[in-house]
Amino acid sequence: MLAVPALLGTVAATAACAPRIGVPVADDAANPLCADVVLALPESLGEDLPQVGTTSQATAAWGEPGAAVTLRCGVEVPGPTTTACQSVESDGGTVDWLVVEEDGTWTFTTYGRDPAVQVVVPPAVTEQHSTSFVADLGRAVMEVPQTRACVGTGDLG
Repeated sequence: MLAVPALLGTVAATAACAPRIGVPVADDAANPLCADVVLALPESLGEDLPQVGTTSQATAAWGEPGAAVTLRCGVEVPGPTTTACQSVESDGGTVDWLVVEEDGTWTFTTYGRDPAVQVVVPPAVTEQHSTSFVADLGRAVMEVPQTRACVGTGDLG
């Protein structure tokens, strides 16, 4: 009978030691749609980026400290922009992402959804992986209804 409490204590101690990644909370993180997004996120990105704990509400991370893909829900909703916008197909539909690369870090921010979701992929990840795993996040991001879409120069009248 004493084995069960001892085992629970071991599990709790192990969980307390698991790495947690500090991810800054976004201004609109308390938006209820962010909770829906976080609950729908995949347990891993690609084959070898497992989800790890974070320190903030409406955030997620995959990988390991210092080399993790991070996600924040509730970031500032982008308005019309000339930033490159990519429509990414995933299970259940398409998500439009504004894509910015700076010094090897890729930042993907949803376009046409409020609250907006932002994913940051550091150089330590892009050196070993393609960023195609962004499509794995589509089902979760689609918890936020789309109100606008990317347009190309051919779409302008």
